[in-house]
Amino acid sequence: MATAQVLAFMQKTAEDASLRDELEALLGVGDGNISSATELDTEELAALKGELAPKVVDFANQHGFEFSTTELIDVVDSFAQHQAGEISDDEFSGILGVPINSNKADHKANVANPLQRLTRYLSKTYLGIGADEESE
Repeated sequence: MATAQVLAFMQKTAEDASLRDELEALLGVGDGNISSATELDTEELAALKGELAPKVVDFANQHGFEFSTTELIDVVDSFAQHQAGEISDDEFSGILGVPINSNKADHKANVANPLQRLTRYLSKTYLGIGADEESE
């Protein structure tokens, strides 16, 4: 699934300093870490959705991640909409193709901040990391 490839590329920016540095240079804004809502800042969002989107896709393709410009923009848009509270967790999950966590109601109650909720949600359901850690 191409959305999974976009998310994998985004996550890789947190793990690979060289990739992060190259992406930062390409975007000309931010720190190159686009791995989560808390890491993806406004300037990076704009750059990823704007004229640089095709260059970012080419860059990702060179590093083994296969997705289109439209798929990148769709994922970035969904992150932005979820950050702004314009779409629910369910809608966000549906767009990304990420299954709903069975304890989602408890999860929501424990994490009130939407940015923290998104980070924990993706970490637990898609990436499988930090599932037992409490939000800061």
